[in-house]
Amino acid sequence: MGYLSRQQLERYARHVSLPGFGKEGQKRLLESRVLCVGIGGLGSPVALYLAAAGVGTIGIADDDMLELANLHRQVVHLMDDVGKPKVESAAERLRHLNPDVQVKTFGRRVTTENVSQLVAQHHVIVDGCDNPETRYLLNEACFFQKKPFVHGSIFQYEGRATTFTYEEGTPCYRCIYRSPPPAGVLPSGEEAGIASPVPGLIGMIQAAEVLKLLLGIGELLVGRMLLYDMLRMRFRELKVRNDPECLLCGKNRTMNSLHAAARPSSSGKADCGQAGAIGQRRSARSFHHRKEDK
Repeated sequence: MGYLSRQQLERYARHVSLPGFGKEGQKRLLESRVLCVGIGGLGSPVALYLAAAGVGTIGIADDDMLELANLHRQVVHLMDDVGKPKVESAAERLRHLNPDVQVKTFGRRVTTENVSQLVAQHHVIVDGCDNPETRYLLNEACFFQKKPFVHGSIFQYEGRATTFTYEEGTPCYRCIYRSPPPAGVLPSGEEAGIASPVPGLIGMIQAAEVLKLLLGIGELLVGRMLLYDMLRMRFRELKVRNDPECLLCGKNRTMNSLHAAARPSSSGKADCGQAGAIGQRRSARSFHHRKEDK
């Protein structure tokens, strides 16, 4: 894109006036491609803010139909959309919000057969998943392609967010949680409940991480996990480190392909690794320079 139109200069005026952003930053966003996997409680605020910000192409992948019980937290959808595929209702809303944005829909489950192609088509992948299997699969696909993966998760009144860039010495999702939990161990949102503001806040944090990645500004949540507790209205930060025993990114890793990574751990047990400490923080500039080279 060579220049911003008069209408775009007016629309994104508050971006253009920001230090470190400017016209070049806005053009960069308009040329970027972001994939949101899941367009529910987390994916809704992520997609809305990225569309409003002018991210040029937003992919949304979700195979669910919209239910009435979704609407208290999945704010991209409307009452009239109940019964429709979520990707269709979300795409319509995003296109109305910003005609600069091209919305691509993938109304099917993300699997080992299609994940590599989906990841390859985008610069940044956002985790709005509602199941651990898809989250592990995305982590593996992003690791092999070195695509940033912006993670968010929620439970009742709490949420957390972190970013994985897969640079040397930084953790991946498996460094924190070594293997998926057995089926049925984790309660669903329907069983446990979800406070509606929590996914909104975590989703906005994820959107902020995406913008920093695309613009190459600020410090990322790499090696850091941000925890939010709504009832206590507290934020905490945990340092997370690369696990040298990680099967995916450790020194003696055994997962050398996506299909190998997709197989269950031999132990068959869920191992939610404890967060440890590292001393360094990661700038968004390193990813931005990698993106510019492609």
